[in-house]
Amino acid sequence: MTNDSHSSSECHIFCCSGASNVGVLSFQAAIRLAQEGFGSFSSIAGIGSNNLSMIRAAKSADERIVIDGCPIGCARRIMDAYLIPIDRYVVITKLGVKMTHGFDVENRDLDRVVREVKHSQKSFAPDNGFLGRRVEPGDDCS
Repeated sequence: MTNDSHSSSECHIFCCSGASNVGVLSFQAAIRLAQEGFGSFSSIAGIGSNNLSMIRAAKSADERIVIDGCPIGCARRIMDAYLIPIDRYVVITKLGVKMTHGFDVENRDLDRVVREVKHSQKSFAPDNGFLGRRVEPGDDCS
């Protein structure tokens, strides 16, 4: 098995799906990764709604990938709140994609995000500074 493929049952992919181009991009990247067999697309909303079976499945997965659109890190904060480890973490704006409040995305940006997830390090070190932290003025991504 290469680094570009995983068993869907071993790897869960979560994304932020925020109301912006980078939110759409995170959603599309998660879909593409799942379609390519890199992992299974999992619901961050299910985790945030305290769905216990989804939380257990996420915690017991061999690998968890989180794709956030911007540094606010909504998906990451949900995972942190439920003490679910993250193995790979990508923030799309940190890849040089400018956030807009539109929904148009470029295929080259989608390719870049998918490539970054596939080649990111598996040993993401969590920053528990997010755990229980309130969003403060100036934390926006605009």
